[in-house]
Amino acid sequence: METIIELKNVTFDYFSGGQPVRALENVSLAIGKGEYLALIGANGSGKSTLARHLNALLLPTAGEVRVDGFLTTQEEHTWEIRRRVGMVFQNPDNQIVATTVEEDVAFGLENLGVETGQIIKRVKKALALVGLQSFRNHAPHLLSGGQKQRLAIAGVLAMLPRCLVLDEPTAMLDPRGSQEVLETIRRMNRQEGITVVHITHYLDEIMEADRILVMHQGKIVLSGLPAAIFAGETNLEQFGLETPTIPKLARLLRAGGLQIPAQVLSVEGLVNFLGEGPAPAKNETRPQQT
Repeated sequence: METIIELKNVTFDYFSGGQPVRALENVSLAIGKGEYLALIGANGSGKSTLARHLNALLLPTAGEVRVDGFLTTQEEHTWEIRRRVGMVFQNPDNQIVATTVEEDVAFGLENLGVETGQIIKRVKKALALVGLQSFRNHAPHLLSGGQKQRLAIAGVLAMLPRCLVLDEPTAMLDPRGSQEVLETIRRMNRQEGITVVHITHYLDEIMEADRILVMHQGKIVLSGLPAAIFAGETNLEQFGLETPTIPKLARLLRAGGLQIPAQVLSVEGLVNFLGEGPAPAKNETRPQQT
């Protein structure tokens, strides 16, 4: 898989009370084009700090970050980096600036001087991708939480990014709004080929990720497929995380003698397995612990 973002030995310190505090320590990571990467960890693990390094919102104290070969510490590359890597944060209200949905998506393009015809085409496509085309003339403040977050995603998509970084995008949403946003994220990745980096502490959200990274105390301590992370032998509690309900139940059933495949991570998958009867367990890839 071709790499779009690469981190080499990245360390980051911030200052509190005049003293340096280490938030990231010697992090190395390659993110592939078209990959759906999930980044999880307890509060204070460094996952949001790492996310902000991916489009030069933060610059490393040591080490380097490259986006499509552009070094983030070189100021002349900042625009190209942010054009390629779009950020969506947890509170959509902080990213909404216009009085109608259509105008909000167009806002960034207008500031960049994009030609009017192109703006119209991009806005139309972005709204269609997130399922908001019928709301184009609505006032953003009248939208639901999930619709507002999808609007924030549309505003980023209109910039034609190659990578979408979402930092706790469902943290302020109800279950329905969360589902709307998650379906949008998966569609962007699977159908549009956009690289997705999804930061969350809701582990049930990322069962369909291509790869999961677990962060703890500023380091990547675990990397692997969802089946390996959640159905394997690693105790996530040691990193301040709790194994999601279905993988936990599947693990208990395995201990009772049922040969449930590691790939069974959802309610539907477990129901289907139990309905069909036991089958030989598939080989699973063990997570890599560092």
